[in-house]
Amino acid sequence: MRKNIKTTEAIFPMPVLLIATYNEDGTVNVMNAAWGTMVERDIVALNLTETHHTVSNIKKRKGFTVAIADAKHVVEADYFGIVSGKSVSDKLAATGLSAEKSELVDAPILTDFPVVLECEFIEYQDSTYGLGVIGKVVNVTADEKVMKDDKVDIDAVNAIAFDPYTHGYYKVGGRVGEAFKDGAKLKK
Repeated sequence: MRKNIKTTEAIFPMPVLLIATYNEDGTVNVMNAAWGTMVERDIVALNLTETHHTVSNIKKRKGFTVAIADAKHVVEADYFGIVSGKSVSDKLAATGLSAEKSELVDAPILTDFPVVLECEFIEYQDSTYGLGVIGKVVNVTADEKVMKDDKVDIDAVNAIAFDPYTHGYYKVGGRVGEAFKDGAKLKK
């Protein structure tokens, strides 16, 4: 038997993405965003409203980075989601984490996180079903510690996901199958 659970935010897992930009004074701003995805091989969509300080920075700087949050930094990732850049000008400093300037976009790379996408701002969609911030991925970097045979090892990343049902964070890991192969067993 199935039961109605009275929620519409029901897709799980939701990635925990850390969006990094520069403020007008050059300090690093980071926000936690669970509503983001790839919409093409090199296009990122972040469902962020224009009220976010981060969106203002992205529009001004024309660039941003997206770091994949990991279990090691769950406290810092959550902090980036509960403190606004409008009220704390240097959120990164409060965490003790590090950043370096991207050579390709006008945005910081959060060096403590395992995988970071460097993105050029394409547009902001604000229609009823607009996606928000749209960016083109121009580079992806990964810490060598999460690499195996020149590929990212997802288990080593220890990425975290947001649970919209209970507002928890969960570690993503444990390969369970082979994409584009396992389903072939059902082909007639």
